[in-house]
Amino acid sequence: MIEAEPQVARRIELAAPAADGVALAGTLTLPAGPGPHPAVLCLPGSGKLDRDSNTPKLRLDLGRPLAETLARHGIASFRFDRRGVGATPGDWHTVGFLDNRADAAAALQAVREHPEVRGRAVGVLGHSEGAVHAMWLAAHAHPAAAVLLAGYARRGEAAVRWQGARLAPRVTHPLLRRVGAKQLARLSATTTDAARVGGIRVNAKWWREQLAYDPRPDLSRVNAPVLALTGEKDTQVDPADLDVIANLVPGAQTHRIPDLTHILRRTDGPGTVFGYRKLLRRPVEEDVLTGIAQWLAERLT
Repeated sequence: MIEAEPQVARRIELAAPAADGVALAGTLTLPAGPGPHPAVLCLPGSGKLDRDSNTPKLRLDLGRPLAETLARHGIASFRFDRRGVGATPGDWHTVGFLDNRADAAAALQAVREHPEVRGRAVGVLGHSEGAVHAMWLAAHAHPAAAVLLAGYARRGEAAVRWQGARLAPRVTHPLLRRVGAKQLARLSATTTDAARVGGIRVNAKWWREQLAYDPRPDLSRVNAPVLALTGEKDTQVDPADLDVIANLVPGAQTHRIPDLTHILRRTDGPGTVFGYRKLLRRPVEEDVLTGIAQWLAERLT
């Protein structure tokens, strides 16, 4: 199925084959005009997210405006539903952090091989967890460029504990403050793909693998051009990790964006998760998307 928008883009429904044969259902957005085009693989953050970075209860609405901004700058993009989400089959609760990485690598290969895409001019772009997978791809799959939006640059457990420290001031009961650390220990000790923690079924495999992974060795291997952006008011990823990226990746461009939160909206407030629902009534900041597209257009030649 092909959908056309004059002067903006064409959207093609595309199923990228994963290593185990699962069809990763997604959208290839193409610039208007003849190809082949430079392209970008777009990777979402953590959770049960579809190709637009949405869940039924929380809609980031990043995928489509990002794809359309890229298309206006002559860049194709592919974004896909995670396993067990949207049109991609599977049980989301049993999919690991490393499974998400493997699916990202398979999707990157599918984009490179598409006839509408210039295979040597394909970059990767990730937000949050997706940025961490983009770091690995930049080190091992050699994309033409990498954009890291709110990606952490420390061991996963340290990143989660940093998040918890930002949340702790809003949690006044001493017992509740200890629950987070206890649950992390329980998750690390699990052996099954899914488990019940605190009476809730969680993706234990994902948690174990994410807590254990440290992206810094991979960052030190990256040779591609890198743009790393984190909001000054991000309370889920430490903006200071930008300095780690700058030190590990020669020539990386890093930017701490004033007033920007983890969900890529600006705020006059503290930027905590408790204000997300109000902020999500507004779209992703257009200047952020445009700046990313311009940077990529200069490098995906």
